[in-house]
Amino acid sequence: MSSLPRPRTGDLIAGLCVAGLLLPEAVAYASIAGLPPQQGIFAAVAGCFVYALVGRSRFAIVSPTSSSAAILAATLATLPDEGAVKLAATTVVVVLVAAFLLLAAVARLGNFTGFVSRPVLRGFAFGLAVTIIVRQLPHLVGLDAASSDLLHIIPQLVAEVPHWNPFAVACGGTALAALLLLRRFPAIPGAFLVLAGGVAVSTVFHLEAHGVAVVGTIDMMPAWPSWPALSWPDYSQLARFALPLVLILFAESWGTIRALSLRHGEAVEADRELAALGFANMASALAQGMPVGAGFSAGNASEAAGAATRATAIITALGLAILVIFGGSFVAHLPEPVLAAVVIAALVHALDPAPLARLWALGRDQYVAVAAAVAVLALGVLNGMLVAIALSLTAVVQRLAAPQVAQLGRLGTTHDYVDLARHPDAVAPKGIAIWRPAQPLFFANADRIMGIIAASSRSEPDIHAVVVSLEESFDLDSTALDALVEFDAVMRQAGLRLQLARAHDRVRDLLAAAGASDLVERCSYSVDDAVAAVAP
Repeated sequence: MSSLPRPRTGDLIAGLCVAGLLLPEAVAYASIAGLPPQQGIFAAVAGCFVYALVGRSRFAIVSPTSSSAAILAATLATLPDEGAVKLAATTVVVVLVAAFLLLAAVARLGNFTGFVSRPVLRGFAFGLAVTIIVRQLPHLVGLDAASSDLLHIIPQLVAEVPHWNPFAVACGGTALAALLLLRRFPAIPGAFLVLAGGVAVSTVFHLEAHGVAVVGTIDMMPAWPSWPALSWPDYSQLARFALPLVLILFAESWGTIRALSLRHGEAVEADRELAALGFANMASALAQGMPVGAGFSAGNASEAAGAATRATAIITALGLAILVIFGGSFVAHLPEPVLAAVVIAALVHALDPAPLARLWALGRDQYVAVAAAVAVLALGVLNGMLVAIALSLTAVVQRLAAPQVAQLGRLGTTHDYVDLARHPDAVAPKGIAIWRPAQPLFFANADRIMGIIAASSRSEPDIHAVVVSLEESFDLDSTALDALVEFDAVMRQAGLRLQLARAHDRVRDLLAAAGASDLVERCSYSVDDAVAAVAP
């Protein structure tokens, strides 16, 4: 646990500004999950406070996020529709999330977040934003949504136009317009100002009497967490959904933390942030809160407001608690259309098509991103999330398993060896074929790559030796090791001498352990040395 830096003036200003943003967002995200508003507030206070003590980013604001709220809502929807059960089950989910994050930190798995690729995250975020925004539209116009299915919500909205509540439409529409306008001034706590305005309008014009739903009383007396009497299948189902929630939550949080840190030249460590998020979620569970992570909007608001140290998060937590304790009775009058406007405004940035358009311009990963977005829209949040994660892993395996082998030649009189297909001025050494697999050798590609090299080598005229550069293979699994040893035997039968170039020490150790001591002696640290070793 790291010591907390001395607060500065910028921390005080930033903390209070972010507290004003978090209050309506925490209440709104709790409503997305179908939980009482205090669950979101408890989570934000606990998350901010504990992350500031353990984490390292001065900009990260750890609180409920739209994605975690939507995934939690879909998870709780699989349980009996009882308030007490869902509250207790939420605690179970948050405990599981915290436990998985802490175990991952102990196992130093922070870099595994890279297995959820950015294109998949962008597609998932786009689909999730559309899903949440559409589901908020009935609240914005004062209707009770009869279905959570996107294909039914929009026709229902159109059919129910005559029954839209004009007071709700005016209140929600004005709030949304004000939020979008105030986004141009990030130093201004626009969400808090809109919240205050909504409460004032609701109180003065008695909107509740005109059929506009309000948040209601916020119970700020936390109860001791209770463990629900669920069946073992229910617990196993919660655990199954908690795992992908952890992956998405940390990938989203790490993306925010890393981007803000790189922008300011600061160093952060993935495993440290894993542990910080784990402790923050454990604190949220003890406070009967929701899953928490470092959200994009809150982190950017903290940066824009001038956060100087991690004390900003402490001030945010204290400011949020004070706002609710002394203003809870006023927040009870907050119209739900204003909350819907807060959610929609917070997710507008995720609808920006520029990141997806850039993928199309690059011609890389665009179909994966679109598939992730379509999966969320067509299959729902939970199944869409699982499909998005599967897409990431499939893309990794497909890229690694696709055999790509380059034949190398010497560049002029230098010691550099480059791809002959890309450098026509390079020349292959006489009587020697040099091959370089573009991917690390592992069980899914080793046999195919060795087969391609064997066939290509036998078709080369007048060669007596083959050099294989293993620069991409820091380590080998047993399948790749066997494929390499078998390839050596095939080359012997073809009357060709095999020399390994750029063979890492770990690969040499494995070859020695496998009894291939002769092949170890034919390992070189550079392509130039390997060519010299087999030159006539």
